[in-house]
Amino acid sequence: MKIEMALQLAREAELDLVEVAPMARPPVAKLMDYGKFKYENAQKARESRRHQTNTVIKEMKLRPKIDIHDYETKKGHVVRFLKAGDKVKITIMFRGREQSRPELGYNLLKKLAADVDEFGFVESSPKQDGRNMLMVLGPHKKKVEARADVRAERDRRAAERQADAAAERTEAAASRAKAAAQPALKKRRGPADNLDPDLDLN
Repeated sequence: MKIEMALQLAREAELDLVEVAPMARPPVAKLMDYGKFKYENAQKARESRRHQTNTVIKEMKLRPKIDIHDYETKKGHVVRFLKAGDKVKITIMFRGREQSRPELGYNLLKKLAADVDEFGFVESSPKQDGRNMLMVLGPHKKKVEARADVRAERDRRAAERQADAAAERTEAAASRAKAAAQPALKKRRGPADNLDPDLDLN
């Protein structure tokens, strides 16, 4: 069909003439609402971006002779990352004569892997990389599942807070009702109540 005829058809139908396959012979064009077409494509692109998962690798650095308290703190961070569905790269940094004792780093990595076994697994076993020793831990749960778990936990805590607030309101209302139901006690007047406040008794 000639372009002029196609344009005439588009005007009559109050649509746009859009070339959808310019490299074809002959080129392919469609009658469509171009604004609606662009909007639908943008929606599809946004939806596909929402469903794609970005793999994030967090890094945790340790020393071979790390203190127990520091080790527990770092282990807590690793557990948090794994729970969130992120991979964690563990780096043991050797300094000076520590390089002659790589088994210290290897044993520390094995200990850490065993301690966080519930939340992640060893994705790449320990290997020496110059002055450092590396190991990568992968999470048992995918990022989407981890997010769903976090959301469920947040909803559960919010529901608990609302239930506690409702219970407190009910308790306060009951105590107010109880106080209102009791007859007001008449205050007994003592001998001092009859005295003139401006009177100096000294």
